[in-house]
Amino acid sequence: MDDVIKEYGMTTLNSIREGHFIKLISIIGEIEGHESAPEKMKTTKYEHILPILAKLQDEQEVDGILFLINTVGGDVSCGLALAEFIASISKPTAAFVIGDSHSIGVPLSVAADYTVIAPSATVIIHPVRMNGPVLGAPQTYEYFNLIQERITQFIASHADVKKEQVKEWMVRPGILSRDLGTIFVGQEAVDAGLYQKAGGLCDALEKLRAMIGDEL
Repeated sequence: MDDVIKEYGMTTLNSIREGHFIKLISIIGEIEGHESAPEKMKTTKYEHILPILAKLQDEQEVDGILFLINTVGGDVSCGLALAEFIASISKPTAAFVIGDSHSIGVPLSVAADYTVIAPSATVIIHPVRMNGPVLGAPQTYEYFNLIQERITQFIASHADVKKEQVKEWMVRPGILSRDLGTIFVGQEAVDAGLYQKAGGLCDALEKLRAMIGDEL
């Protein structure tokens, strides 16, 4: 069990009173995708999480899944794929944002059925960025625009916010130093319609157990 926690940030939460079995999965650091991150960087490897989630979906003894999220973003394509996978799980899911939910971390954090954000946690929504040389051509702009459309559509589909509002947050000037975008802290993210509650771990677990009870 300790090895599983150390390697994947995953453990089982057993509720003896209700008889529920909940899996906790951590999405921490940078979302590592098609390219390996530097060795000393904390990452969540999406190729590890996807088969774990598929297995949990198929395990009858698992009643629900709690995601612990503290990520600065990372690989856009793989992060969005992971968010789609989370959203497709038929079992009750909840997320607890503690620390950061930045960039592609925003779709990941709204993918669960119910999301709680810690009062001091931050959310950053900004335009899609890429590292390395970028070809200055109309096709490049169209590609970036397509990626942003996918992200804004996903967020709007899984949160109480319109796609046009998400786009506006992405390109808002003056809030992020020398960059475009919007920062929300704790309750501000709830008021904006991204999440359901500002609170703590107990709030996320309480709601998840209630959703499990409704399913049983």
